[in-house]
Amino acid sequence: MRQRYFQLFILIIASGSIYPVVYMRQNFEGSMLEAYGITLEQLSECHSLLGIMFFLTYLPSGWLSDRFSSKWLLGSSMAGTGLLALWLSTVPSFAEIKLIYIGWGITSGLTLWGALIKSTSLLAPHDQQGRFFGILESGRGIVEAMLATIGLAIFAYLLESVSAAKDVALIAVVQFYACAALVMAPIIVWVLHNSPEESVEKTDKPSGSGLLSDFVILIRNPSIWLATITILIGYQMFWVTYSLAGLLESVFELSAVTVGSITLARLWMRPIGGVLAGFIGDYFHVVKFLAVLMLLSGAALASLPLLPATTAVAILFPMVMLIGVLSYGVRGIFWATLDSCNVSASTRGLAVGMISLIAYTPDIYVPVVQSWCMERWSGQTGYQVYYALFGATSIVGFFAAHRLSALSRKPSQ
Repeated sequence: MRQRYFQLFILIIASGSIYPVVYMRQNFEGSMLEAYGITLEQLSECHSLLGIMFFLTYLPSGWLSDRFSSKWLLGSSMAGTGLLALWLSTVPSFAEIKLIYIGWGITSGLTLWGALIKSTSLLAPHDQQGRFFGILESGRGIVEAMLATIGLAIFAYLLESVSAAKDVALIAVVQFYACAALVMAPIIVWVLHNSPEESVEKTDKPSGSGLLSDFVILIRNPSIWLATITILIGYQMFWVTYSLAGLLESVFELSAVTVGSITLARLWMRPIGGVLAGFIGDYFHVVKFLAVLMLLSGAALASLPLLPATTAVAILFPMVMLIGVLSYGVRGIFWATLDSCNVSASTRGLAVGMISLIAYTPDIYVPVVQSWCMERWSGQTGYQVYYALFGATSIVGFFAAHRLSALSRKPSQ
């Protein structure tokens, strides 16, 4: 069991080392525009290309993880991301930067996503799916936060202590992120050499029936659709929390500093929520616990904008922290539903791809719904409708998860 946890630990560090450079915009947007001589619209175009690549590669990513060992897929993700980051550090043209982001869509989507979820699912014993996925989500958050903190420290040191130019300091940060990813490439290949997945693959090779046959089998599996609905509902509720800063500032009229402090504190609920949900879920029944957690998360989300606009920070702060724990808890364990879908190891990656293709569509439509609510009902009413609409969908998520739990307890026919 200790070997499984060690392999999970390496999975966390490896996957967490990819996204800080891919999403450098979060901490270095202004500096990136200056260093690369691009506009905000051009940077947004690069991230749009990244999102398109993610959407296009969800299904192929799952299929790849069924056909190739995860250690090689994950290793190539680390190496590819690092090499592309080194290319970015040469201050390339805008056309080349777009190619880099398309490449990152491949290395952090196509070769990473299906392999990461499948590896974790097979690594976790059946009665510990919740804690393994919870630890994965929490650990990735900690690793990403640590790397981002080190990157910011390097940037600040070069600017203030060495008096380096902003573009020079930014390039140093990019190179640091590149090295972090490249170092993890051989480590992940070596550590996963004797993983449970490797043993499974020797006795559960994909049959010669082909992709179409496997795809039809998965489509006809009702548990796959129930898991998809559950994950979609959980993810779209999490997506709503991205607007918490706007709600706190525009409706409750908190200062920018206070809002920043509250939303930063919420980020640290990611490791707490994921781990707590994982261990508590496994103690009872992870999918049944997820159903209850979704109801609580939806209720907390919908109730926040209903508070009076004069509500004190002393009430708003714990309310936002509660929403953080619940939403990160749901996100931390919703992939534990995969183990309840009665899917063989040889097609589990394809199942991940199928589910992801639908379950992560909130990236597309939730911002549109938010804009519509804000335009149709201004101010606090707009937020009340927006939060209540998606909070209410937790009822659908509850019944989907509950039904999935019931199906998983039935003996296979």
